[in-house]
Amino acid sequence: MTHLPDTAPPTNTPPPPRLGVGIVTMGNRPEELAALLDSVTKQDVAPTHVVVVGQGTRLPDLGDGIDQLDLEENLGCPGGRNVAMARLRELGGVDVVVELDDDGLLVDPDVFGTVRDLFAADPALGIVGFRIADETGETQRRHVPRLRAKDPMRRGLVTAFLGGGHAFSMPMLDEIGDWPADFFFTHEETDLAWRALDAGWQVLYEPALLLQHPKTSPARHAVYYRMTARNRVWLTRRRLPWPLVPVHLGVWILLTLARTRSWAGLRAWAGGFVEGLRQPAGERRPMTWRTVYRMARLGRPPIV
Repeated sequence: MTHLPDTAPPTNTPPPPRLGVGIVTMGNRPEELAALLDSVTKQDVAPTHVVVVGQGTRLPDLGDGIDQLDLEENLGCPGGRNVAMARLRELGGVDVVVELDDDGLLVDPDVFGTVRDLFAADPALGIVGFRIADETGETQRRHVPRLRAKDPMRRGLVTAFLGGGHAFSMPMLDEIGDWPADFFFTHEETDLAWRALDAGWQVLYEPALLLQHPKTSPARHAVYYRMTARNRVWLTRRRLPWPLVPVHLGVWILLTLARTRSWAGLRAWAGGFVEGLRQPAGERRPMTWRTVYRMARLGRPPIV
């Protein structure tokens, strides 16, 4: 009698997604960048590639295993990240890209393993947002991507994500496109999240994924008020059905007037608002009313 060798039953389980890392820096935080890269090397899952983009600066040698790109000019945060993602596509072997602020720090060694498992478990998952906390463990309310932001440890599906630390499905990016580079700074995350939701992808806030980041205010940037206003107007003109555009902008104007304590800031904001109305906003691809309903079900309709 002939005995056939034992064979393992066939399996249709796909291989786990491969991770790539993109970091953008202006070269003014060398110690923080070195600490971040060290925390990347200590992760339980090694990324296939790590790309660091220098914005308008020539970076020093960052060591083996780091793919460096030095840009002659600062393209802004979304433009620089697009350069990093283009390089990751060119290198190949990346299914999920993790993007991190250059002054952030991965405290826990299992962040990449958790990211890999989340995307492996759900093919509809497009974006995973990390929790951002300072060195004391405090998470600012503005870093919790939901309206009821008292509990930063409550995970779940959301309509936005944090720019400081997040992970993207590369198939999602291939479908919806990359960052809106012309935004330069502010609201680029909202534009990308709305496009992802409109294409049927899910956005998950996972507080177990911690990026330690110094406590800061976005108003520290000189262009904050102008860019915030201009880009908010562009965002609504690009992505909202026309009936919601005046509603969204009206609510936002009232909130801005109630919250802003700087007259100089309000003047810059008003200039940016006019700029957003007068200048071309880019390609108009409004979300469907089904997406509006879906966002409302998730607790944040696109009017605030």
